[in-house]
Amino acid sequence: MQLDHDDARRAKAHATTYARELVERTVRASTTGPVGGPLAIGLAVGPDGGYGVAVRYRLGLPGVRSLARRVADEVGPAVDVRRTGRIRPLVVDARPVRPRPPVITAQAMGETGRARPLRPGVSIAHVDVTAGTLGAFVLVGGRLHALSNHHVLAGSPTAREGDAVVQPGPADGGTARDRVGTLAATVPLTPGRTAYVDAAVALLDDPDVDPTYPVGRVTTTARALGGERVGKSGRTTAVTAGRVTAIELDDVVVGYGEGLGDLAFDDQVEVESTGPGPFSRGGDSGSLVYREDGVALGLLFAGSETGGDNGRGLTYVNPIDAVLGALDATLLA
Repeated sequence: MQLDHDDARRAKAHATTYARELVERTVRASTTGPVGGPLAIGLAVGPDGGYGVAVRYRLGLPGVRSLARRVADEVGPAVDVRRTGRIRPLVVDARPVRPRPPVITAQAMGETGRARPLRPGVSIAHVDVTAGTLGAFVLVGGRLHALSNHHVLAGSPTAREGDAVVQPGPADGGTARDRVGTLAATVPLTPGRTAYVDAAVALLDDPDVDPTYPVGRVTTTARALGGERVGKSGRTTAVTAGRVTAIELDDVVVGYGEGLGDLAFDDQVEVESTGPGPFSRGGDSGSLVYREDGVALGLLFAGSETGGDNGRGLTYVNPIDAVLGALDATLLA
């Protein structure tokens, strides 16, 4: 990558305008396409710390690969083009029949088990959802809450404040008797409107929690600048390592399925795995993404099955300060 941050932002703005003109003349001349359009554009970050323009495309619309190449030609050499595949929220897809799991301690592995005291990285969900991940403990109005995604703690527009939240999630054997709190607040997701965060909090019944991560306590936040080595602890893939490969990504289209359809997100962070496996998979939604020095960068909410240097998929993350601001929350110190 060859540009500094300011020059890369100017190049991104030009690429965005050019891409929208191309889409109007080509893709939307023959099909309406999903909300947000076929290309996501942001800032790419190279291993050397330099910036460029990130162009992300997913197949499924006529001529999308050609559009991405034309935008890349317009930008010049400081561009990173990747095919993401279809991006989806990372909850568990189905609710398998499982025996009631044993109680596990904070020291035991087993993110799908019943954990008391509660800790980050374990299975959690609305009583009518499958399973996601408890990302962090936060304070809202001075009271202790669990932070995760809207699609984990609420799941649908019919969810209401006061609904039961269970740990583990129903996909992992959780039932109403495993209630750990109640849905307290969500950031609405509305079809046809650009979104910025997929987030919700549950008011906890018991304030006795273990707020430690593999890197210790995480109590401070920062905005991702790109290139950071990051980690997360999630329900499905447990502790994984990755690198921030793009920031300030706009028009990241996520397929929520029935009810919400495709939603476009702006100002998102992209992470790829630095190991042989994926950084995240279904059930990891809601995980807190943190730097190696224990500073929170974002809330994991979606990912693809393909893409990234190892071909195991790309992960998408809401900036943590945007999440906390939308919920009027602070990390538990």
